[in-house]
Amino acid sequence: MKTVAFIALSVVGLGFSLSGAVGILRMPDLYSRIQCSSKTVTMGALPALVALVVGEGVLSDYASRALIIAALLLIVNPAASHALARAAYKTGEPMWPGAVRDDVAERRQRSAGARSGSGSGSDGDRPKSGGEDGGAEGRR
Repeated sequence: MKTVAFIALSVVGLGFSLSGAVGILRMPDLYSRIQCSSKTVTMGALPALVALVVGEGVLSDYASRALIIAALLLIVNPAASHALARAAYKTGEPMWPGAVRDDVAERRQRSAGARSGSGSGSDGDRPKSGGEDGGAEGRR
């Protein structure tokens, strides 16, 4: 049973790693590639680390190290992916022309339009909740 679990977890990790590597090669822009690399690290490495724990035993030196690495991956990988995508966006890395929309650019345009609108500094300059300002009802 232990061998079957080890093989299954290894195959799952290998499958995600392979699909992520293909995605990195096939995706059209940096932002999509960041998502693929994040999936590769998270869903490819974690099953492999759990397979190591299953294969070597829970009370081994390998198990404690593998679990520490898994916990760090779960914390650091999303933060690193977010920071990388944010830095790319701020430096002007273009999005794929077929991208559906750019929420950040739309928000900036609305806030710039609101600032140049009345100029009174009243509640009219603040975006309203919901609807066109990006609230949950405005997203489709």
